[in-house]
Amino acid sequence: MPLTKLETGGKARIAELSGERRYLSRITSIGLNVGCEIEMMQNVKSCPLLVYGRDTMIALNRAESDHILVEVL
Repeated sequence: MPLTKLETGGKARIAELSGERRYLSRITSIGLNVGCEIEMMQNVKSCPLLVYGRDTMIALNRAESDHILVEVL
């Protein structure tokens, strides 16, 4: 399922990354890779997503986050 569907407090593992090369480069450079476990800290429709992964809090654009597919843990 897309990362945008993960509820606040939910934990998941990144299963697939898709999108343009520049986007993929940016996402992987901040530590979000396939297999990375993350926790959704904030998922409010009018705001960016706030996720915790690899000991870092990361804010992600909602539109771009649709390209991150996760498996719920």
